[in-house]
Amino acid sequence: MNYQIACIPGDGIGPEIVREARKTLDAVAARFGHTFTYTELLLGGAAIDRVGVPLPDETVSGAKSADAVLMGSIGGNTSTSPWYQLPPQLRPEAGLLGIRKALGLFANLRPAFLYKELAGACPLKDNLIEGGFDILIMRELTGGLYFGERNTVTENGIRKATDTLVYDENEIRRIAIKGFEIARKRRKKVTSVDKANVLDSSRLWRAVVNEVAKDYLDIELDHMLVDNAAMQLVRDPKQFDVVLTENMFGDILSDEASMITGSIGMLPSASLNETAFGLYEPSHGSAPDIAGMNKANPIATILSASMLLRYSLNLQTEADALDQAVEKVLQDGYRTGDIFSEGCQKVGTDEMGTLIAERI
Repeated sequence: MNYQIACIPGDGIGPEIVREARKTLDAVAARFGHTFTYTELLLGGAAIDRVGVPLPDETVSGAKSADAVLMGSIGGNTSTSPWYQLPPQLRPEAGLLGIRKALGLFANLRPAFLYKELAGACPLKDNLIEGGFDILIMRELTGGLYFGERNTVTENGIRKATDTLVYDENEIRRIAIKGFEIARKRRKKVTSVDKANVLDSSRLWRAVVNEVAKDYLDIELDHMLVDNAAMQLVRDPKQFDVVLTENMFGDILSDEASMITGSIGMLPSASLNETAFGLYEPSHGSAPDIAGMNKANPIATILSASMLLRYSLNLQTEADALDQAVEKVLQDGYRTGDIFSEGCQKVGTDEMGTLIAERI
């Protein structure tokens, strides 16, 4: 089969880690008889430098014509980069928000998986992580507090800021359906996280999730308040399978989950629309301080490529092969600097990509 993949290298270490992900995808194609055709697109700081805007029209049209998008990291150092002297709508992150909206990407998937080889890097006690954990946080991406009306005013000499948290039932229903569908491919459990004891938006969220659950009687559903969920992630992470939640809660909980895996350099993500189309990127930032130094960990981007195979191209066996190749390299003791420990062999970005490609 021939598949069209749009690649957005992005900023900082982005070009390096996307290059290694492509290397592993090419190894998958060679083993399983596929052809991946890549189109390179501009976004973020790289686009600002080249054409003056963070999201060129050509990037949107190029992404829409592809089967999926593989992206590196966007942005730079906010204290030193000239990009952050620009108005907010012209900064790199505006391009990221813009492409999510243009492509209708409403479901963000962030796995938090603990490899037994990296258990020593997990900050939790050994008895809490024995046997590892495998969590998928599903965050609604286009609604809620981040997209509601906002304003800052001065009244009677006092500054006042307002942010509005809005969800309608259709926005909640579509993310809930995604969550239950993906849970069917995993361990068949959904934990819906809200703040229904305080917020009207959360009470609607819980009601709609319960309605959707009636069509998925094979899936176990429980509800958890967000403050308790934050505590439970560090108290007993193994209890979770799919965590379904709204935009701001998902933003916070997914970062918490990333830290209990030992390194954010290991964590992929996917953003999906209502079809099989998705944008795949690492959860970490652009790390401009190590850009071009062959130090970046490409595994999060390589695992994002695995998610691309699984969710957009429906190539489950190929995705499994790539995941297993990553695990084999870790078992063989190879580490980039961020996950290095005594007794392992330290390698650079390009060598890590090559080692994984060789094991597919």
